[in-house]
Amino acid sequence: MDQTSKARGELDRLGRSLRVQLIALMTDLTIRVHLRRLSLDEPKVADPREPLRHRYSTIYQGNRPATVTAAETASRATSLLRAAGWEVTASQEDDDGIVWTVIVAHRDGSDIRILTSEDTPAVSFRGQTAAVALCPPHPVQHPEPVRTPETLTPAYVLCYESRAERRARRA
Repeated sequence: MDQTSKARGELDRLGRSLRVQLIALMTDLTIRVHLRRLSLDEPKVADPREPLRHRYSTIYQGNRPATVTAAETASRATSLLRAAGWEVTASQEDDDGIVWTVIVAHRDGSDIRILTSEDTPAVSFRGQTAAVALCPPHPVQHPEPVRTPETLTPAYVLCYESRAERRARRA
């Protein structure tokens, strides 16, 4: 198995693990869960620098039961995540007058964010895996310069960039 296949296998494993965790949270914390809306189709580019890094990510919004408060939902989410081995923090965020309780969990480079508020029955889930490079980095190969000091026509000068590049190659 080549390095690319191993990296893709690891990314897929992280994606499956994240989906399983999100399903467990959604089915426990919300009502009328629609699992077909929780898709991890294809990994997206997370970092465009070479080598490209990809990650799975998803967003789901459900509603908590009418008899459960946002504080209870946040507490239950924290307990479930900690029991599953996630590092969890909780905070409050104000979004145009709506105060959200935000649960943030990290494990193996993956993140889960759960938002809940007393002002709305909505519970928002956001998850993303760690960013994984699917291919090894390729060293950049600059072509040989067309003009060098030795091939210049008399009375012409190399531009600054060409001189700097030539000095860098000699170093």
